[in-house]
Amino acid sequence: MTDADLEKYCTYALEKGATHAKQIHPSSVVTAHWVRLKCQFGCPLYGLGYCCPPETPGAEETRAILDSYHRAILFHIEVPHMPKKEKHYRKFFEMLVDLEGEIFKDGFYKAFVYLAGPCRFCKQCAKLEDKACTFPARARPCMESCGMDVYQTVRNNGLFIKTLRNREETNNEYCLMMID
Repeated sequence: MTDADLEKYCTYALEKGATHAKQIHPSSVVTAHWVRLKCQFGCPLYGLGYCCPPETPGAEETRAILDSYHRAILFHIEVPHMPKKEKHYRKFFEMLVDLEGEIFKDGFYKAFVYLAGPCRFCKQCAKLEDKACTFPARARPCMESCGMDVYQTVRNNGLFIKTLRNREETNNEYCLMMID
């Protein structure tokens, strides 16, 4: 597999709303145990969904998973403060999960995408009612929930990210497609 093999996926994502799509090596993705603490002691959705800790792999298991790949694409989406922001996210995430399926069909059978933030496929996770996931073929964990340090990973790959001071600022979200 060459870099050119993945370029069509980057181009497609850019056409569908990504701000950036950059091929990276999985070794540039940073994992750290402290990351899940930010979920556990900072996110009001901790433990309330199938795509959130403690349901997701921790930093050590995630590092082992990342190390079993040779290629990845880091996707950046800018989401300005706007009404119906969640709908914008959902549309982008649906595109990435669909792209994962296309990459799989192209012969890269290990394709897997990590999304950004909490799962947005349902308004309320079925876990809260002790039911099975409503969209098991589409639901994906986010990078942070699996112990990935998104800030350092993004910086390692020459892209922009900063912490926000208020909700009116533009969000810079990142998703990671693993490909082999």
